[in-house]
Amino acid sequence: MNKVIQQLDWELIEYNQAWKEQEAIFAETISRKIQELKTENYLIFCEHPHVYTLGKSGDEQNLLLNYLQLQAKNAQFVHTNRGGDITYHGPGQIVGYPIFDLANFGIGLKEYINRIEACIIELLQQYNIQSERLEGATGVWLDTGTKQARKICAIGVRSSRYVTMHGFALNINTDLSYFGYINPCGFTDKGVTSLEKELGKKQDIAMLKAQLRKIFEKKFSV
Repeated sequence: MNKVIQQLDWELIEYNQAWKEQEAIFAETISRKIQELKTENYLIFCEHPHVYTLGKSGDEQNLLLNYLQLQAKNAQFVHTNRGGDITYHGPGQIVGYPIFDLANFGIGLKEYINRIEACIIELLQQYNIQSERLEGATGVWLDTGTKQARKICAIGVRSSRYVTMHGFALNINTDLSYFGYINPCGFTDKGVTSLEKELGKKQDIAMLKAQLRKIFEKKFSV
């Protein structure tokens, strides 16, 4: 089992281009797995220009803008093949695409998502932010069980033969006003937040990526 995680940073990249490049790595990994060859694990970080993505189980009604309004906001709208409903990606957000062969780690999809959430929770603890899971929803949340419940990290994945793609979006210095034009992840009664909003100042994304990589390596080397 190969538990080594290779990190790639695509920096600012258009969503469809990143999706295309993910699919190529995903297909190659599955091909090698079918041939019983060694498979690699990639943790890809990037940021996207403004884009709304809708998962396979999503409802297009959760996008509250029409085409002209999307253009005015300089945003794209993409139907994608991950799980989950609608979310927003934009500059100032760490988007993580782990393309892992879960057989390398001896885990299934439920545990994989659980570990991603655990990685984000541990990262936020380093900034004295207490976060947690919300029953019935993926991702990482603050103040669950209160009227101030708000999401800081969305998760939506795809898997085939226990190889994963897509992943998570962690709000760092994100322009949260863009979430006002959707029902994030289908919720109409919960808010969103960012590290910048919680701490009151912009954060160093490069440093956060380095911290997150170390946490991923620790959580997935268990």
